[in-house]
Amino acid sequence: MTRVAIVSKPNRKELRRLLPELVVWLRERGYDPMLDRESSAYTDAAPAMDRAELPLHAPDLVIVLGGDGTLLAAARIFATVGTPILSVNLGFLGFLTEVRLADLYATLENWCAGCHSLDERAMLHAALWRGGAEQASFEALNEVVVSKGDIARMGDFAVELDGKSVARFRADGVIVSTPTGSTAYTLAANGPILTPDVDAMVVTPICPHLLTLRPIVVRGDAALTVRVEGVPDVALLTIDGQQKVELRRGDEMRCCRSGHTVKLVRLGESGFFDALRSKLSWGEQ
Repeated sequence: MTRVAIVSKPNRKELRRLLPELVVWLRERGYDPMLDRESSAYTDAAPAMDRAELPLHAPDLVIVLGGDGTLLAAARIFATVGTPILSVNLGFLGFLTEVRLADLYATLENWCAGCHSLDERAMLHAALWRGGAEQASFEALNEVVVSKGDIARMGDFAVELDGKSVARFRADGVIVSTPTGSTAYTLAANGPILTPDVDAMVVTPICPHLLTLRPIVVRGDAALTVRVEGVPDVALLTIDGQQKVELRRGDEMRCCRSGHTVKLVRLGESGFFDALRSKLSWGEQ
């Protein structure tokens, strides 16, 4: 039987009605639904488990009910098994979660009929190195960030590209983003917008203490290193704004294109520029 995993944003009142209906809809069409723990708060009509366990059951589709944050969390979990994700917007902005709640069942009908396309998004692989040894590694759909902590003083950072020095500077931090992440934190830090199909990464200093330092776009297969050379208190490595690790002076974040991708279910051509206009007011007169 075809398995469908459901991942939900916590504390959404519409899920109390939606989730029991969705489980019934899927079962009536021969699908076997599974829930994450957040979804199980609204119905006990399907087995529930921790999100990290869902990929072990090899679902054929993941339905994400939430905002972009919920999608980012699901993307990192399911990218390793390549499961397509159908994301339904229950959040505030919903730049990545394009499907409206009112269109959920129509979209699912098209998926069942094979009338859909897959929008494949590149990810980043980030490794934390300390004292010449790798300490931890992460996958990111949007970005990885090396930044100073809470104290309002800048840190000292160095960036290298393929082993060659790019710059040393004082700033609040450095963002390395995918094309998908170019419309997130990078955009807020005055970085460029990249269309999702561009094979590139963006390196964006956060509030640098140099008027001449600007974001740069590098090859998608480049090897980037961001090193913490000095911080007033503590430095942080942040993954997609959701995972956090404290850094020390001398720590390096080594970043490259991930071997995994995220596959988003779309009904047709990706409405990237439609999303820019409707969500971010891009190009308005």
